[in-house]
Amino acid sequence: MILTTCAACAAPLAHNAPRCVRCHVRYCDATCQHDHWRRGHKQMCKKIHRGGNAEQYHADKKYKEAVAVAVEACADDTKGQTCYICTQALHWKTKEGLVRGCACRGTAGFAHVSCLAEQAKILFAEAEENNLSDKVKTERFERWYACSLCEQEYHGVVRCALGWACWKTYVGRPETDEIRGVAMNVLGNGLISAKHYEDALTVQEAELSMLRRVGAPEHSILVAQTNLSTTYARIGRHEQALQMSRDVYSGELKLYGEEHGRTVVAACNYATSLVGLERFEEAKSLLRKMIPVAQRILGDSHDHTLSMRSIYANALYQDTCATLDDLSEAVTTFEDTARIARRVLGGAHPSTVNMERALQHARAALRARDTPQPSSLSERV
Repeated sequence: MILTTCAACAAPLAHNAPRCVRCHVRYCDATCQHDHWRRGHKQMCKKIHRGGNAEQYHADKKYKEAVAVAVEACADDTKGQTCYICTQALHWKTKEGLVRGCACRGTAGFAHVSCLAEQAKILFAEAEENNLSDKVKTERFERWYACSLCEQEYHGVVRCALGWACWKTYVGRPETDEIRGVAMNVLGNGLISAKHYEDALTVQEAELSMLRRVGAPEHSILVAQTNLSTTYARIGRHEQALQMSRDVYSGELKLYGEEHGRTVVAACNYATSLVGLERFEEAKSLLRKMIPVAQRILGDSHDHTLSMRSIYANALYQDTCATLDDLSEAVTTFEDTARIARRVLGGAHPSTVNMERALQHARAALRARDTPQPSSLSERV
């Protein structure tokens, strides 16, 4: 359930809280249900039921809102373009406009969210119907959050809209269905990408609770904990983020060893938490060990490698004990990562924007340290 609060009083609910028999809206108890019925639910109950019941109705509504936001945000960039899937400027059915939120450049990558969602839905359905391998299923499911042209992940409000599209597609599956949990994950990451951190926290906590309830394998729980620790850090709950990211890093090391992409991601998140708490020496020690691993198994241009190097540069220049050599290394690292990110991800990608902004701060710190300060009153005058 993504609807995790009582419809009448907004109190947190258990997954098995009582619900309306017809439309499945959930409540704390019969008192809240009767109160909500008198305050207008009576008029909405049939409509929600016809819309697929509470969770489906809510997902469809949030999807439409997210698409409208994404189209508006992309309006200037998409003017005069057509969808690369249906070749139309306006979607034939929904009349929605175009979006682009990946690393495509020029006239490539413009599409309707509805077309992207339908493409992802059809591709994955074919893989399930034909009982294709897990590798093929995983590759096809990536269409819910990654561009089929440039193969980079979508970002910002476009990814958020696709997250709601994915969730509304698979919300009707039972809790024990793995794909329902994966769709929850996609939605949570989409909300984070659009900076809806509190909403993402609600989704991710519900996902982790569900995975534990159905006895999901450890690697699935570690993924959910990874995303949750990232959200904790984004909303300033750094101690919780550190504790969870440390546990995830230990778990991934135990499951996969050091030379694995998932361990690299876990180390990246752990280092981020350490920097957030200004434990710079621990962060630098971890990253000096893991950056060469990331470069070796993922490559210099991979987004996780770029993120690790960027975090390392942040730890260098933000440390109040940083030497002149530390600041110079931070600037050099940011210059290199920003250049690669601009080439691989594009200038509008949030990672590129963040690296270039951090580069300016690091350069300012280096200039301040490198400029001799006047030592006497006459020199100051």
